Amino acid sequence: MSEKKMTSSRKHHLKSVMLAIAATRLDQEVADLVAAKEAYMNEHCPALSMPDGLEELQKLCKELHSKIDKVDEERYDVDATVTKGQKAVDDLKINVTELKGMKKPALKKVRMSADQMLQALLGSKHKVTMDLRSNLKQVKKEVKVEEAGDWRANIEDKKDRNKMFEGAEA
Repeated sequence: MSEKKMTSSRKHHLKSVMLAIAATRLDQEVADLVAAKEAYMNEHCPALSMPDGLEELQKLCKELHSKIDKVDEERYDVDATVTKGQKAVDDLKINVTELKGMKKPALKKVRMSADQMLQALLGSKHKVTMDLRSNLKQVKKEVKVEEAGDWRANIEDKKDRNKMFEGAEA
């Protein structure tokens, strides 16, 4: 089973034919767009007829101003309904988040010193270093030194207690 491959000249010929067909189609699309645009303009924009007299010009201006006012009113009404709808959507979003409850993100453990934290929060404004240990009060320890006395005298003082226990046993 040997498959026949296309020769390179055949490939180039087919490619050039395809490109020629594509070029003619593009030209046709451009011509169709131009024709559609011209037809739309002829349909929606009638030819401009300039009035000859002053009264006709004033009448035309009044008609144009009334049309402009009408369009402005419609634009304002549409704008008001859009903002009202946007407020309603925002209120509904707030209600949904209140019903769902805010999800708290998992916090990552970050090891930062106080200086690094202030630097991250305040940016370049932070110039004072926060050495917390230097702000602590210095406490002086008072060491009580008891004189080491005779340990036998200490035991003799406690003989009375020992007699109390010995008397209870007998």
